[in-house]
Amino acid sequence: MVTKMTSKEHLDEVLASYRECPNPRLVQIMTSLTAHLLAFVEETGLTRDEWMSGIEFLTATGKKCDDERQEFILLSDVLGVSMLVEMVNQKPTDSATEPTVLGPFYRPGGPELSMGDSIAPDDSDGQPLIFSGMVRNASGEPLRDAHLEVWQTSPEGFYDVQDPALDPMSYRGNFTTGVDGRFFFETVRPVDYQIPTDGPVGVLLRTSARESWRPAHTHFLVTCAGYKTLITHLFDASSPHLHSDAVFGVRESLVVDMNHDEASFDLVLDVAGESPVN
Repeated sequence: MVTKMTSKEHLDEVLASYRECPNPRLVQIMTSLTAHLLAFVEETGLTRDEWMSGIEFLTATGKKCDDERQEFILLSDVLGVSMLVEMVNQKPTDSATEPTVLGPFYRPGGPELSMGDSIAPDDSDGQPLIFSGMVRNASGEPLRDAHLEVWQTSPEGFYDVQDPALDPMSYRGNFTTGVDGRFFFETVRPVDYQIPTDGPVGVLLRTSARESWRPAHTHFLVTCAGYKTLITHLFDASSPHLHSDAVFGVRESLVVDMNHDEASFDLVLDVAGESPVN
């Protein structure tokens, strides 16, 4: 009598196919991914039709990507994966600024501006706002030559890559700190906005009865030699969507008062290689 293969034996066979792989890290990632994926299929009793629907969803997600739209990053965001990747990689100490998601609308190569310049176009009709603060380490020492990349939506709730009426690199700017570590720049108050819902991710949110709103925020990406790169947002304390962020990026420590035409916040970097003590 022929013994039928069990799901455990099937898993072992698939995992064994990586036995000759010369890259230990790839083996670790692929064997873990395979084990979890096969366990998911078995745990949920996934049907053929459901699996095919998943494949079609991922195919549609890929087709929605282009040079200006990254639907897979958006999918990663709404599944909570992007936020967890930042948490795992950053692991900030108690004194450091918490990270949050990069988002699908980051663009490298923003304009290099002088401290105090505005990232908003001259004809912007938003509420004027000044961001200020210091880039420093956990000991309070200012960090010279820290490079800040800053970006946000227009007052209409769109990034420059979404709105053809906006010039490229609108509401974006890069700044470099001096010896005092301080930064300040002009912009307009950020607004709440909906993430793109005209693609597969929007279908997922609607069929799941989930929110598509993000609370008002401005993005920061901060680099400085010898320190961990920080990717974070500052959120408007007045936003009604702080507790229903579609991408799970809000952290209480990143919520600031923007009601008085100025928002002040210090960006605290961890030393590269430094991890919190357990």
